[in-house]
Amino acid sequence: MNNWYLLAAIPVFGICVLVHEFGHFITAKWAGIRVEEFGLGFPPRIVGFRKRDSGGWEVIWFSGRRSEEDSYSYESQKQTPFSGTSGGISTPGAQVSNHTIYSLNFLPIGGFVRMPGENGDINDAEGRYDPQSFAAKSAGKRIIVLVAGVTMNVILAMVLFTVAYSLGEPTYPAVIGQVVSGSPAAEAGLRPGDTIVSANNHPVQLFSDLQTIVGNALSADNGKHATVPVTLQIRHAGSTQIVTTTVNAREHPPQGQGAMGIEEKIVFVSSPFYEAPFKGVQHTFSVTGDFISQIAQMISGAIKPQVAGPVGIVEITGQVASSVPDLGWWPILSLTAILSLNLAIVNILPFPALDGGRVVLVLIELLRGGKRLKPEREGIINFVGMAILLTLMVIITVSDVMHWGSY
Repeated sequence: MNNWYLLAAIPVFGICVLVHEFGHFITAKWAGIRVEEFGLGFPPRIVGFRKRDSGGWEVIWFSGRRSEEDSYSYESQKQTPFSGTSGGISTPGAQVSNHTIYSLNFLPIGGFVRMPGENGDINDAEGRYDPQSFAAKSAGKRIIVLVAGVTMNVILAMVLFTVAYSLGEPTYPAVIGQVVSGSPAAEAGLRPGDTIVSANNHPVQLFSDLQTIVGNALSADNGKHATVPVTLQIRHAGSTQIVTTTVNAREHPPQGQGAMGIEEKIVFVSSPFYEAPFKGVQHTFSVTGDFISQIAQMISGAIKPQVAGPVGIVEITGQVASSVPDLGWWPILSLTAILSLNLAIVNILPFPALDGGRVVLVLIELLRGGKRLKPEREGIINFVGMAILLTLMVIITVSDVMHWGSY
C-alpha cells in the first residue's frame, strides 16, 4: 500500500466529526444558545476565524487575543479537553462575544462546540443563569442539542450508503476476470469472461462458491498429490453452450496466483435513484444492529474485544482507499458511513463526558423534579469520564502502533 493513501483518513475523520458537531451547533443556535466556538480537533487552538462587530472577519492565532475589538477576556478563552465534550470553559461574569469562533485545533482526534453553561455554570452572585447559556434552557431543548450530533451521524451514514448504492456495489459473480499464463486454468482452456456453472457437480453462483469447492477438494486430498483434478462446467463469453473441462488445481500454488491461477471479475451493480435511498436506510439499520450486537457480546464476554483507535483506523482507511481504483467508491463510502455510525453509537452510550452521559444527567434532573446537580459535582463527573476516555484512547493507540500492519 502506498503510504499516501493514509492521508484519506483526514477527510474521512473530518466529515464524521464535522457533521456530528454541526448537529450540536445548528440545534444550539435554534435553541437560542450562544456558541462561543466551533472547533475541529481538540485544543490548543492553531487558528480561528470570527466575525467582527464592525463587519468582516478576523483571524485569531493560537489562544491569544487578536485585536482590541476582541471584547471577551483571555480567561474565557482557556480551553481544555478535560472540561467536557465542549472542549472549553466559560468564565462567569466575563464579557463575551456573540460571534462564534470557527477554529482548527492541534489534537486531530475529534471536535467540539463550546457553549456556556454546559456543566450548569452560574454566571452571577444570585445564581441566575446567563439566558443564552446551555444551562438556562429547558430540559427538552438541552436533550435535543445533546442528541443532535448522534442524529446527524446516522443521517450521514444513510446518505453515504445511498450514494454508494447509486454509484455501484461491487459484486463477485462466478465469472473469470483474469487467467494467469501457464497456470492450470490456462492449460485447461479457461479464458477471461468465462462463467463457471458448476464445480465437481456442485452449482456455483458466486466466485466464493468456487473457491470453497476447490478448497474442500484440496483439503480432502490431504496433500497426497501435487495437483487435484477439479471438474468444471463453464460457459464461454458470448456462448450459450456449456462445456465440461478439468483443471488440475495446485496444492501449493505460486504466491498470489491461487490453486487454479484465475481471478474473479468485479461487476458493479448500480441501484436506481428511487431504490438507492431505501437500500441506504436499510443498510444503515442493519449495520447499527450488528454493531450493537457486537458491543453486547463484548460486554458479556462472548467475544474478545476488538477495538481500533485513531492509528488503527488510519491504517484501515489507507488500505480501503488504496482499493478505490479497483473497487470504485463503494469501499471508502461504506467505511466512512460505518465510522459515522460507530461515532454515533459510542457517543450515545451512557458514560460520563459523552453525549449519552450528559443526557442521563438531564434525565436524573427530571426525575428529581427539576432539581439539578451542583455544577461542581457535574463538572467532576464529566472530568473523570473524559480522563478515563483519554486514558483508554492512549492505551488503544499504543496497541495500534505495536500492531501496525496487522489490520
